[in-house]
Amino acid sequence: MSDFPYRSALIVGAGAGISASLTRRLRAENIPVVIAARNVDKLASLVDETGAVALPADAADASQIDALFSETEARIGAPEIVVYNASGRVRGPLAELDAAEVERAVAVSALGAFHVVQQAARRMTPAGRGAILLTGATAGVKGFALSAPFAMGKFALRGLAQSAARELMPNGIHVAHFVIDGGVRGSHPEASGAPDSLLDPDAIAQSYIDVLRQHRSAWTWELELRPWVEKF
Repeated sequence: MSDFPYRSALIVGAGAGISASLTRRLRAENIPVVIAARNVDKLASLVDETGAVALPADAADASQIDALFSETEARIGAPEIVVYNASGRVRGPLAELDAAEVERAVAVSALGAFHVVQQAARRMTPAGRGAILLTGATAGVKGFALSAPFAMGKFALRGLAQSAARELMPNGIHVAHFVIDGGVRGSHPEASGAPDSLLDPDAIAQSYIDVLRQHRSAWTWELELRPWVEKF
């Protein structure tokens, strides 16, 4: 019998990088997994490979997140692990950014995370157990030029994680924020001659698993992961 402490998982904002690696690792622990994205067609090969359940959802739409959690419960039971990987990006000079596009980007990175954390808390608090993992970025601790909307969303995500950790951890719910401090292989062009300048998504997923296995007397609320060769 596995000693893994959780029995079901929902990953919101699933794709081919961190989410795919984490899905494989969870399925290796015989954990049923629901993976959610606006476009589930891109998840077909991962579903075929792992047996995960793919469901459509726009993270920024509260009603769709409500429906996603209800459907997840129907498919695999209430998720004991909830992972938020969705992000919104808009780049450009501040004076030239489209306000509607900025609003959408921040809604995906931050407001969507709130919707997901709220739904998770409503289910995990009565149970007195669960884990909520939020995928952040360098932009959540340092805003870069021409990338204000991404920084705005990721700063808000980090604040949500910190507040949720302080509120929910005493209720038995482990909340952790991961600062992915660098590019991830598969989502960024490989740097010629410098593959170690990018993070390996399988190694990131292993770190998520390690955090999920932590004893509650020494829970991590934030973990920074960065490549050992980097230029920033």
